[in-house]
Amino acid sequence: MNEPADAAQRRGPTLVLSVIGFFLVLTSYYVLRPVRDQLVGAAGSSSLPMFYAIVFVVMLALTPVFGWLVSRFARRKVLLCSYLFFVACLVAFVPAFVAQDRIGAVALGQVFFVWVSVFNLFVVSLFWSLMADVFSSTEARVAFPLIAFGGMAGALLGPLLTRLLVVRLGVPSMLVVSAGTLAVALGALLVVSRRVGANDRTDGAPLGGSMIEGAKAAVAQPFLRYMALLMLLSDGIATMAYALMADYTKARFTDNALRTAFYADLDLWINGLGAVLQLTVTPLLMRRFGTLWALVVPSAVNVLLLSWLAIHGPGAASLFGIAVPVIVVVQVVTRGMTFGMGKPASDALYTRMPREARYKGKNFIETTVWRFGDLLVTSGLYGLHAIGVGIAGIGLICAGLAAVATDVARRAATSPDLEPESDERRA
Repeated sequence: MNEPADAAQRRGPTLVLSVIGFFLVLTSYYVLRPVRDQLVGAAGSSSLPMFYAIVFVVMLALTPVFGWLVSRFARRKVLLCSYLFFVACLVAFVPAFVAQDRIGAVALGQVFFVWVSVFNLFVVSLFWSLMADVFSSTEARVAFPLIAFGGMAGALLGPLLTRLLVVRLGVPSMLVVSAGTLAVALGALLVVSRRVGANDRTDGAPLGGSMIEGAKAAVAQPFLRYMALLMLLSDGIATMAYALMADYTKARFTDNALRTAFYADLDLWINGLGAVLQLTVTPLLMRRFGTLWALVVPSAVNVLLLSWLAIHGPGAASLFGIAVPVIVVVQVVTRGMTFGMGKPASDALYTRMPREARYKGKNFIETTVWRFGDLLVTSGLYGLHAIGVGIAGIGLICAGLAAVATDVARRAATSPDLEPESDERRA
């Protein structure tokens, strides 16, 4: 058997374990997400600037910790320490949720919102940084849509588990379910790291340097600058829809359980759309036309959706004879397109950057830049509401941002500092 065939044979089990790992990671996250979101829905969008301000401060504090880990320890140790930390936190939250009535829903909700946001950004970002270290850019065209599809399956199972079990077992038990799922995911990813390390001259070695270098790279390197700007623009659109959805659920639902069920249904629709895209359109675009179109199309669709919101308003529209609020359609399609097409495309592009940028620059963009965008957008939305700007005006502003994001996505996918695609995995 020739060497390429040997490499393909080794990659098969690695890909399967990677798919299983991401499936379990997102199952763990989406068990928690409806619980978090219903707390936001109870408070409304006016609470989001404070929530995101706390998240941003916490992220600034934790980002150097992540940088210190990847700078001083090998890949397996970073995985082990990070994931075990979050498993331990989930278990530690159980007594707090048992005593929820004494603590107070608002106080507990603020803490839990911040923690789940940090959990999502660090756990998922570290996973994709590992994948970019495992697969070459050419392999990523096939592997990343499959891995992301496995994640979408977990994103469908997570809210289903929450909806089916929370009434019978209670909220504290859902934290245990999430912790157990994340622990199994850690086991799968440690096996992936060990299998790759046996044939990798880096052996997952520590990167050296600090997270500050990731921030410097995000400013100095054209591709990372484009991705940081694209993150801000795309996050502005997604956060706007999330904030408007919070106001919608606050006005519509007074019962916590019904509000949680609504958010679980929303996640199912969003992740269902993402799964369909990853199974059909995204692989076709990435294999036949490259990552350019897969990165540009979501932003172009956002232009149309947000223009529709500006013209029609948030009221119900008829889709296939069913009355559906426009804001729900915007939320489902924008997030579904991002997770089902834009994210696999951007992660594939990161494989064409040096290893330092993959771990540190990417993490800086997907943590600090993202949460700064959340704070900026929610504060701006609060200010727009204060001066009397309505849904139509907000939709029009966001449609303009989506148009700019489309051009930025094109520039990112064709950035001159991207390395040529290679069939060999780089160090």
